Amino acid sequence: MATYQAALFLLAVNLGLLWLMMAAPLGVRTIRVTRIVKAGAETVWNSIRPTADLSAWHPSVIGVTPVEGVPGRLEFSYRHPDRHGNPTRRIVAVDRTAMTAGSHFSCDLRIVEDSALDRSFWDGYSERRIVERDGARSRVTFEMTDDYRGLAAYLFRLHLIRREITALKDHLEQRPASRATHLEHPLWQTVIIVLSTLLLWPFFGLNKAGLMISTFLTLVIILHELGHMIAYRTFGHPSARMIFVPLLGGIAIGGRPYHSRFEVATCALMGAGISALLVPILIAAHQSVTSVADTHDFNGPILVFMIILGAFNLLNLLPTYRFDGGQVLRQVFESGTLLAVATFGVTGAILWTGWRIGLSPVMLMGGLAVFTLLSLIKTKTVKPSAELIPMSPAERLMTGFGYYAALSMHAYALIYACQNL
Repeated sequence: MATYQAALFLLAVNLGLLWLMMAAPLGVRTIRVTRIVKAGAETVWNSIRPTADLSAWHPSVIGVTPVEGVPGRLEFSYRHPDRHGNPTRRIVAVDRTAMTAGSHFSCDLRIVEDSALDRSFWDGYSERRIVERDGARSRVTFEMTDDYRGLAAYLFRLHLIRREITALKDHLEQRPASRATHLEHPLWQTVIIVLSTLLLWPFFGLNKAGLMISTFLTLVIILHELGHMIAYRTFGHPSARMIFVPLLGGIAIGGRPYHSRFEVATCALMGAGISALLVPILIAAHQSVTSVADTHDFNGPILVFMIILGAFNLLNLLPTYRFDGGQVLRQVFESGTLLAVATFGVTGAILWTGWRIGLSPVMLMGGLAVFTLLSLIKTKTVKPSAELIPMSPAERLMTGFGYYAALSMHAYALIYACQNL
């Protein structure tokens, strides 16, 4: 398969996967996980009932207190911080009529207030905890119900509920908790990175050149997400981390919600920004090796890496809703007119870059159509509980020039590499 055909096919696969993961309307679904625990039903219920000491076993909860003067309301405090760095707080409504005793115990929970997210995010969301007798043991069931849009949210909730019930089982059966089974563990992430590289390999040919391209693409993705993580840590996200997803690339996750629009724009821009710093270094390296007679074999790999680096980051700088470029431009331009002008200007610059490296008008228009469809993918709105701090004129100026610099550097890297390859 020709390289450009493989790239187009991979792009189409990614577009379909993005729609499935981020926007597919799954409707109202209930995630249900059941485990058998070697403990009596009363013991299990005393550990998971809403007023119990959940901090003794729950991986996220650090405290539960009744809301004074409001029966049936509890305040849950969580380990992950809110935008101010304080523990996230959620007011939970407990349906006492759902609690029963005898053969089983159960309760229903609804979130009515959140210090990090707007109340509308939790519309339709509910939880249920059920404990049933099973001889000397207990059958424990955790449920989460919500209206899901995109498979990613469903899988994330499934991961959370499995982690919670596993932590409860380990606590009651007095087994040490292990992080080795967590998806975010470095061991598993390393395995996924290697797997992703091998999955990409057939798209570019099952030979040394194809393996080189798939490896370079993986390295570019890691470098891009590393830039996001550096920005997160700079803005005080204590637990910023990266999760690699086969075929879709990596996702950098901050340790708390955003505090300001400048933080949103900078964290989005740093993915391409950190990669842009490599462009002059790679050009200098290429020019150095071309002057040495015995090192011409290094020319190809350096230029191929530059092409992948430039193309990947240019695509991420496109002003579409789900990409870094769209995130940056929406923070910089408050006016809808200015945002539209900037969107057309950036799109035109990237199309010109494609024409400059020899792509046909048909391919350019096809790519534009694909990314237009991508911009129409809508996901569930995640609105913060309070408005973000707006950007100052100086912050807008710095962010705008940073975006322009990253766009220019990666466009030049792509043009330079294609001219010399």
